[in-house]
Amino acid sequence: MIASLRGRVVDLRLDAVVVEVGGVGLLAHATPGTLAGLRLGGEAHLATSLVVREDALTLYAFADADERDVFEAVQTVSGIGPRLALAMLAVHTPDALRRAVATEDLAALQRVPGIGRKGAQRIVLELGDRLGVPAGGDGTGGAAPVADRRDTVVEALVGLGWNAKAAEDAVRAVLPDDAGPLAEDDVAAVLRGALRVLGGARG
Repeated sequence: MIASLRGRVVDLRLDAVVVEVGGVGLLAHATPGTLAGLRLGGEAHLATSLVVREDALTLYAFADADERDVFEAVQTVSGIGPRLALAMLAVHTPDALRRAVATEDLAALQRVPGIGRKGAQRIVLELGDRLGVPAGGDGTGGAAPVADRRDTVVEALVGLGWNAKAAEDAVRAVLPDDAGPLAEDDVAAVLRGALRVLGGARG
């Protein structure tokens, strides 16, 4: 089990990072939120989970051990593999997932691509209280300011190689300034939309 990585970031992709450790470049899949905190040439310290299959060894990286632990816990649900578990963390923070499961918020769980109503019901039923209690009890406290959440998306795009102005314009195209607050759980969706805008601009 490779539990963590510490090394220099030598490549950043849309869904993965390559970290050089002892002269060896290790590729790890990660969420947009985790990738947003990394910079080319900078040092990364990531919690990791190694998924072993007959035909592959796949490494997944996370900003902290809590994300990794949630990633591993949700895979105990029947029908949830590592790719879908990573998608859940791309859409929801660990605490948002805890809230969704604890309050049986099926709509929140169904916002993850690949999870329908039956899948959401199965997650609630099989996970129960195994994810623990969300920080702050009901999770309503300590939310980041709206501007900070928009900045999170911009920083993620800059980290993936776009300049700040292009990143800000893409975010604004997806979510105009007068669109109202950007909810924490919508950050990943706005990031995906901005990437589509930028991809069309490059094309």
